[in-house]
Amino acid sequence: MHSMWQLLPPAALLLLVSAVTQAADLQKAEVHLHPPWDRVLADDYVALTCQGNHPPGNSATKWWHNGTLISNQAPSYFIKPVRVEDSGEYRCQTGLSAPSDPVTLNVYMGWLLLQAPRWVFQEGEPIQLKCHSWKNKTVEKVQYFQNGRGKQYTYHNSDFHIAEAKLEHSGSYFCRGIIGNKNESSEAVNITVQGPEGPPFVSSLVPPWHQIAFWLVMGLLLAVDTGLYFSVQKDLRNSKDNWGNGKVTWSQGSQDK
Repeated sequence: MHSMWQLLPPAALLLLVSAVTQAADLQKAEVHLHPPWDRVLADDYVALTCQGNHPPGNSATKWWHNGTLISNQAPSYFIKPVRVEDSGEYRCQTGLSAPSDPVTLNVYMGWLLLQAPRWVFQEGEPIQLKCHSWKNKTVEKVQYFQNGRGKQYTYHNSDFHIAEAKLEHSGSYFCRGIIGNKNESSEAVNITVQGPEGPPFVSSLVPPWHQIAFWLVMGLLLAVDTGLYFSVQKDLRNSKDNWGNGKVTWSQGSQDK
């Protein structure tokens, strides 16, 4: 049998092994928001930091906004001030990492905005909500609401904390307060509290992504190898048939004369 490894040119074989090795070794970069809010108001300051491995002496970083490569090549990307058109998905990649998963930034116009580090929580986790004002203007008589019912009132603006999330803390939240002589409200945002996660063995049954990539490549090689084997066998059979159907003339040797 002709092996696929024998039929591949040495250079192609090296490239294939290199690709499989890199797919198994490279970890994804990660994008982190500072401050850690994915919802901000226009004129806020936002910094995005790319966390990933770099080659020695080379900190160049690739950044994408909504799939378009942007000119910034520093490990951090600063947006000062942020505009509505800066909304969208951000990805990054360092010299020794795979591209990150997307991080979404939403920029709004308005006076008040409800902020949280994330919007889906597990039971028992703490929840922190922030009633953020445009250009950090002073807000007084701040109220937080869940499903239209008041949950907290403070004369001076302060965050709303839930020490341990429960299922009943799921719902629609917004905040309201006085800026100058105007009564302003934020848009409502949904918060979801989930129950206990599934059994640990469920996640262990799913192999890491690099193992999946490795076995996909090996499966492809096996399929190509099998195809080449049957192709060679067919060629050998055709050659044998052609030999058997050919005309052969025998001459009488000298000893028969």
